[in-house]
Amino acid sequence: MPAPRTERPVRIGYARTSTARQELASQLEALHRAECHKVFKEQISTRIKVRPELEKALALARQFKEAAPETPVIFTVHELKRLARNAAELMTLSAELQAGGIQLELLTGPLTGIYDPNGMGAMFFAVLAVAGQIERNHIREKTLEGQVTAAAKGNHGGRPKVIDDDMLTFAVALKDKGVPVPEIAKKLVIKTGKNAGKNPSVASLYRALAEAEEAAADDSLPLRPKPVRIRRPEEPLTPEEIDLRERLRAQPRPNTEIRSWTP
Repeated sequence: MPAPRTERPVRIGYARTSTARQELASQLEALHRAECHKVFKEQISTRIKVRPELEKALALARQFKEAAPETPVIFTVHELKRLARNAAELMTLSAELQAGGIQLELLTGPLTGIYDPNGMGAMFFAVLAVAGQIERNHIREKTLEGQVTAAAKGNHGGRPKVIDDDMLTFAVALKDKGVPVPEIAKKLVIKTGKNAGKNPSVASLYRALAEAEEAAADDSLPLRPKPVRIRRPEEPLTPEEIDLRERLRAQPRPNTEIRSWTP
């Protein structure tokens, strides 16, 4: 059960988004309504192990507890996913809170309340992490189901991608080889929409690469393409290799000499 609220605790708030396109306002508003003594905020991916503002928030919470051991100190977040994305991270945080005698508060969700990481609380933190992962998987599955249903009706929704999946795979491969992103952008050509035939902007390519890495990290999936097998000259091409060859041949190469390529 959540720990009961006590009189006049010291709350330290923390708000986070993964990308600059996500907004912090709703989190900050909720934290201010909770009467946090100080709120720390940052826009940083959970895949980055060191989050400076999170470390500052935890350090301040420890300082308050050391200065006034009898005063309840509560580390407050809007929702669990702003704090950690897997059980390992959450258990690490649980150990830090337990060592400092600091409680954790969740402002939204079915488990809204204040929780003490001591004793059974440490196990409860792990349960929270699993529940969060199940919820994300459910949302992802429902989203994919909706997309498949819409596609079957001929409604693909949204604007055409400036950088489609094939272009992104090609860009990732070049980036892994050390090619600068501005040079990669010159090798890509937009296939559809009002900018068809043009190169995507460098900013769009940076954003697509960052979002792909973010999605791969959150899903615990590899972003890099699978290594290709080594094929002997006398071996026939696989259907996948034939398809890749045709797509590469169809990809325009602006400002470069077009040469035939035989695998």
